[in-house]
Amino acid sequence: MSVDLPAAPAAARDGGEAVEVDHLLSSLSVDRVARARVPMLVASGLLIAAVLVGVSVGPVDVPPVAVVGTLLAHLGLAHPHVSAVDQAIVWQLRLPRVVLACLVGAMLAAGGAAYQGVFRNPLADPYLLGVAAGAGLGATVVIISGHYASQVLPIAAFVGAVGAVALTYLLGATGDVRDSSRSIVLAGVAVAALLTAIQTYLQQQHAPEIQQVYNWLLGSLSVANWTDVWLILPYVVVSGVLLVAHRRVLDVLRVGEDEARALGINPERTRVLVVGAATLGTAAAVSVSGLIGFVGIIVPHTVRLAASSSYRVVLPVSMVAGGAFLVLADLLARTVEAPAEVPIGVITALVGAPFFLFVLRSRRGGQGVR
Repeated sequence: MSVDLPAAPAAARDGGEAVEVDHLLSSLSVDRVARARVPMLVASGLLIAAVLVGVSVGPVDVPPVAVVGTLLAHLGLAHPHVSAVDQAIVWQLRLPRVVLACLVGAMLAAGGAAYQGVFRNPLADPYLLGVAAGAGLGATVVIISGHYASQVLPIAAFVGAVGAVALTYLLGATGDVRDSSRSIVLAGVAVAALLTAIQTYLQQQHAPEIQQVYNWLLGSLSVANWTDVWLILPYVVVSGVLLVAHRRVLDVLRVGEDEARALGINPERTRVLVVGAATLGTAAAVSVSGLIGFVGIIVPHTVRLAASSSYRVVLPVSMVAGGAFLVLADLLARTVEAPAEVPIGVITALVGAPFFLFVLRSRRGGQGVR
């Protein structure tokens, strides 16, 4: 004789289904986090390898073991079995340069990713709103005044870069707030053209100093030291933290400003904050390195193509990968024509110009990413 079992109460069934749904969503979230960790691990491994190679290779090669020993010794973790000469080469000459390249590359890459997100333009870079023109004008004024070798140069470049973006916002953030993004970009083009014209006029009036101006404009880390590292570190840290903290908001802005407002996000305030953070860090980086182009385009788009288009992945991974990229670019700059150095901006342009054309073509073909 068969016995019919009573059906489970509806509430119990609903509760069980809810538990199953929660478990499924949780597993999907964990899987998404796991996938996001892989690009960061790869970028971190690349950065560590780039730093070791960058410090080891040069006119006098230093074994990686000696590099690690020197680092541990200066951190007070071990007694070095490394010659005094190798320690001096590592700690006083190469490591400051490599660390500075990491900071500058990280900031330029993060700035490019942030600008691309906030303006929804895949071809935007950290110099979009006049940072390069403002920094170049500030540096030119200092160089022709005879203070090229002083600490005034990075300060002037920083002030010029920040001032240029402030002027761009003053001119562009007027009128209809819904069209302010396009107005700001157009204002940036106009401000950059104006400042570049002034800079060109000053160069023509002071021909003897024009070579020094060009050397700075093409970018170089040849005179990097620990003072430069400590000078820009606070700006890079503050800017990086702010940008990474807004990575989820940038994902919302990709959908559109109206959708962002519907979710309680103020697009105008977010744009000001993100652009301000990116500009602050970029200006600090440019002030000690000169104008190094294409990093803000190459690195974020490479991360998008290889990993994900979500800014939860693009921003933090771009910072790490940007540091590795500029360390390797600087290594090429100082070794390809040793003992002479090629301006690092030339190296990044040789790589970046074809990549820029590739992105532009993909965009026209409807495959670009925002």
